[in-house]
Amino acid sequence: MPTINIDLTELPNLTNDTFYPLYGNKDRYLVLMGGGGSGKSVFTAQKIILRLLTEQKHRILVLRKVAKTLRESVFMELKNAIYRWGLEKLFKIPKGTSSELHISCINGNEILFAGLDDVEKLKSISGVTSVWMEEASECTPEDFRQLDIRLRGRTVNYKQMMITFNPIDINHWLKREFFDNPKPNATTIHSTYKNNKFLDDDAIRVLEAFRETDPYFYQVYALGEWGVLGKTIFNAQKVSERISYLRVHDPVVQRGYFIYQKDVADKIIDDTIKWIEDDNGYIKVFEKPQSYTPYVLGGDTAGDGSDNFIGQVINNITGNQAAVYKNQFDEDLYAEQMYCLGRRYNDALISIETNFSSHPGKVLTRLGYRNQYIREREDTFTGSITKAYGFKTDRLTRPSAIADLVKIVREEVHLINDIDTLNEMLTFVRNEKGKPVAQEGAHDDLVMALAIAYYSRGQQEDKAFERMVEEKPTPFPFRSDDDMNTTDSYLSW
Repeated sequence: MPTINIDLTELPNLTNDTFYPLYGNKDRYLVLMGGGGSGKSVFTAQKIILRLLTEQKHRILVLRKVAKTLRESVFMELKNAIYRWGLEKLFKIPKGTSSELHISCINGNEILFAGLDDVEKLKSISGVTSVWMEEASECTPEDFRQLDIRLRGRTVNYKQMMITFNPIDINHWLKREFFDNPKPNATTIHSTYKNNKFLDDDAIRVLEAFRETDPYFYQVYALGEWGVLGKTIFNAQKVSERISYLRVHDPVVQRGYFIYQKDVADKIIDDTIKWIEDDNGYIKVFEKPQSYTPYVLGGDTAGDGSDNFIGQVINNITGNQAAVYKNQFDEDLYAEQMYCLGRRYNDALISIETNFSSHPGKVLTRLGYRNQYIREREDTFTGSITKAYGFKTDRLTRPSAIADLVKIVREEVHLINDIDTLNEMLTFVRNEKGKPVAQEGAHDDLVMALAIAYYSRGQQEDKAFERMVEEKPTPFPFRSDDDMNTTDSYLSW
C-alpha cells in the first residue's frame, strides 16, 4: 500500500481557526452547528480527505436524508477539496451526472454515499469506519440511532460520526441529544459566517441583509442560532442576537456551589458558608456581589413538568442578571442553597413561587432568613386579608410579570446574561387560547424565575445601602415567639 505524507501547513485554504483544532479530534460525535457560510461542511469534507490520505482501511459513509441531493452537495464538497489541494492524481472520482457516487484513494480507502431514504442500499453497506451526516436537521432520531448502531466493531482507527446542520428549530431532537444534556464523548461547535475568513464580501452582505427582510432566516442561517417556528412572546431577533453576542463574549465569571455546616437545631451556621468554585457547578455567576448593593433572588420550584429548581439573581439598581442557579435538588437542599445565595448577595430579597409547594419558603423561615417576598392573600374561612411569604402566580400576577420581562427584552436585552434563559424565551409562545406558555416539550422555569425576580423588585431597596447590609426585623405577621420575647418588642406573649 502506498505511503502518503501530508504537510498541513502546505495545503492552501486549509480551514478557519474555529475548526483547525478539530482535525485531531477523536470523539465519537463531532457536532457542527451553525449558519450558512460558516465553513462547517468545507471543514468536514477536508477532514475526511485527510483521514483517507493518512490512515488505513477506511470506508467512510456520507449521508443525507434524500439520496438525490447527494451529488450537488456533499459529493461536490469532497470533490472540490481534492481539486483545491491538487490531489486529484491520488483519487478516483467518477465523472458524469449518471455515474455511481463513490470516491476511492490509491491506498485503498474509500468514500461511500447513500440517502437515508434508500433503505436497500444502506443494508448492503458494511464495514463502515466513520460517518458524515450532512443537513442532519432533516433526519429523525431513528435515523441517527440506526447509524450509531452501524458504527461498531474493531477498526484500526478511531470511529467518528460527524454531524453538520443549520439549527432550524429550537425543539429539534438534535438540541436535546447533544446540547441540553451534553455527552461525554461528543464535541459540539457553533459557528457563523463571522468565523469564516475565506468568505467574500458579497456573501457577507447577502447574509446580513436578512436582518431586515427575514428575521427568522437571519437568526438561523446568518447567526446560526436555534430557529423558532412558532410566534414567540419575546422579540426573537433581539434574543437571538444577544445569544450570538454572549457566545463570543462569555459573561460567566464564576461557576460553583455552596457548602456549609449546621448547628444542633439544624440551622445553617453563617460563618461556615463557603463558595466552592467548580467549572461544573450549578450556579453561574455573571456579576460578583457588589458592596452596598441590593439584589433580588427569584425562584421557581420543580413541578408541572419541570425537573429543575431555579434561582435568578438580579441587581436591583441596574436590573442586571447577576447569577443563575439550576439544579435537581430535593426541596430542602434547594432552599438551603437559596439561603446561601441570598446571604452572599447582601441578604437579597428572596421571592420563590409557591404554586406547587410552599416548603422551600418554610425552610427559609426555619433557617431564619428574614428578607422574603411578602404577598397578600384572602383567608378562605374568614375572608380577611392576611400576609404570607412567597410569590403566587395567578391570573393577575402572571400576565403582569411576563409583560414586564417582555418589555425588558425589548428595551434592555443586554441585562440578560444567561444563554439558557434566552433559549427558553425562544420557546415561550401563545397557545391556542392566547396564554403565554412554553411550547410542548420545552420548559419555562428559567423564564418564570426571572420574571418573578423583576416583578418582586418593589419590595427591595432600589438604591445603594448607606452601610453594609443590616439584619431586617421580621414583619409582625410572621414573628416567632423568639422574635417577640426581646427587650425591645412591643408585644409579649
